[in-house]
Amino acid sequence: MTIIAPADCSTMAEVRAGVDETDRELVALLARRFGYMDAAARIKPAREAVRDEPRKAQVIANARAAAAAAGLPADAIADLWERLVEASIAYELAAFDRR
Repeated sequence: MTIIAPADCSTMAEVRAGVDETDRELVALLARRFGYMDAAARIKPAREAVRDEPRKAQVIANARAAAAAAGLPADAIADLWERLVEASIAYELAAFDRR
């Protein structure tokens, strides 16, 4: 099935196909993001450097601002990013410990 832009969808099948394709794309982007966590674990000199609260706050603020600019619910996006960043930190710590 060809993926149709949201504004052009006229059936729930089209909507669901679009959502499913978007989810696949999001997972691919998350795989790339977590690859950067592997790189960070390789580059950072000490395990203590993994958790960087000022950087975490900056990443979440950036996501909140981008969401607001896109007309999305900024608080909901910030909540998602909080979970994403915490999952990324846990992943990076595990990667650091493996090296």
